[in-house]
Amino acid sequence: MSGRDPERRRALLDAADRVIRREGPEASMAAIAAEAGITKPILYRHFGDKSGLYQSLAGRHVRSVVALLRPEFDRAGADLRGRARSAVTAYLDMISANLNLYRFLFHRAGAEDSRTHSQMTAVVRGLGEELGRVIAAESDALDPVRAQVLGHAFVGMVQATGDWWLEHPEVDRTEVVEGLVSVIAATMSVTPAPAVPSPGPSPQT
Repeated sequence: MSGRDPERRRALLDAADRVIRREGPEASMAAIAAEAGITKPILYRHFGDKSGLYQSLAGRHVRSVVALLRPEFDRAGADLRGRARSAVTAYLDMISANLNLYRFLFHRAGAEDSRTHSQMTAVVRGLGEELGRVIAAESDALDPVRAQVLGHAFVGMVQATGDWWLEHPEVDRTEVVEGLVSVIAATMSVTPAPAVPSPGPSPQT
């Protein structure tokens, strides 16, 4: 069956990419099919349904995000500020260069399709977990749980700030990067406060 031909699927995903980049997050399945030179039912047949197409697009670009950011997390010999600056800069450059595609995957497709939303959420969570492991390995003062909390907090903060920055292109990227790096560096330099024990049960009256 042609739907199982990886080269054909790749060509159809290339067509979808072109339409989304050109027309934005509201690009229609009919426009994607027309770009590929097929009808919409045939497009769906290759991916099972619209959800299958969304997930295939998400999978393709998720791998690009991970491939871009992982070397920045793992870069040996770089100081914290330098590593954070490189990772944040790479992320902001990527989403601004692929604005329509980013909005399609994280906003439109994620809102329309629960499986695609779960896939994109899993990527963000995975990056948080990976960053948490890096933080734990490099800081003797942090226990693994706190390192995971910080890893997820930093990833969520950068994603949310990136969303805001895309809506405010008048703000210089360097200002955004340095603001995020300052928060990360300041948080990492704070010695964790000792845990406060939970209060015991109230005495019976």
